[in-house]
Amino acid sequence: MHCLVTGGAGFIGSNLVDRLLALGHDVTAYDNLSTGFRRFLAEAEKQPRFRLIEADLLDTARLTEAMKGVDFVFHIAANADVRFGTEHPSKDLQQNTIATFNVLEAMRANGVSRIAFPSTGSIYGEAAVIPTPEDAPFPVQTSLYGASKLACEGLIAAYCEGFGFQGWIFRFVSVLGERYTHGHIFDFYRKLSADPTKLHILGNGRQRKSYMYVHDCIDAMLLAIEKPQGKVTILNLGSPAYVEVNDSVGWITGHLGLKPEFTYEGGDRGWIGDNPFIYLDVARIRALGWEPKLGIREGILRTLDWLRANAWVYESRQ
Repeated sequence: MHCLVTGGAGFIGSNLVDRLLALGHDVTAYDNLSTGFRRFLAEAEKQPRFRLIEADLLDTARLTEAMKGVDFVFHIAANADVRFGTEHPSKDLQQNTIATFNVLEAMRANGVSRIAFPSTGSIYGEAAVIPTPEDAPFPVQTSLYGASKLACEGLIAAYCEGFGFQGWIFRFVSVLGERYTHGHIFDFYRKLSADPTKLHILGNGRQRKSYMYVHDCIDAMLLAIEKPQGKVTILNLGSPAYVEVNDSVGWITGHLGLKPEFTYEGGDRGWIGDNPFIYLDVARIRALGWEPKLGIREGILRTLDWLRANAWVYESRQ
């Protein structure tokens, strides 16, 4: 099978590229390298069944050309910046919603009909039902990121209905692991490296969050693709557990051997659109036979160890 992975040089995308190659597939990674790293594809580029196309999803001509001969699309590319969405409202629209429309149109032009898409648990907003199932009552959207991802879901479902596509929509919690370059562990380690005596935390530290290790995430996606549930398969992906931000902070500082002073800002929400309690019901994916291999604490510490060993990612983010 020939797979196209948008965002293939990013955190999740590059790990998926490696896995698909290991399974014997041909893989094309499509990435503009704005947040991804070619370095993440060093091993992939040694293989003849791999190619990288450095281009933007808003370049419809390049995207349509890249889609030739493809059997399956993993559309991983996105702007994942929830926190600063209100500072650049058009970014979520352009990089998430319009980019997804472009992917679907490039697929249609080339007769490609299967797509897997990582959405987000943020589409549930501040859910009334915890743990939140896929068919929970739909809430008011609380972030531009979540709203843009929900629009992507709608487009994919409509193409499945209107053009005979088959889609897999995965609503993720936050993903952790090797090649992680965005999120609370990244931010906390950067702050502690600059000043190990103090750590400023957005929110009151009692926000409750669920996380998932990147290879558990990939396991779940690949398993679900083997077991479709109609034209559109919608599944929550996450750990069947959650932790407080303070738990995560304690594990990180303890692992580093530090005892900083903690300061807090923002009450029960660290920023506009921050959900104080994210915990998804993952019964559907578990019913297909999936179970995470790594717990949240282990995922956090493995991510921290990777960041410690790869300080170059901080220099690249300056």
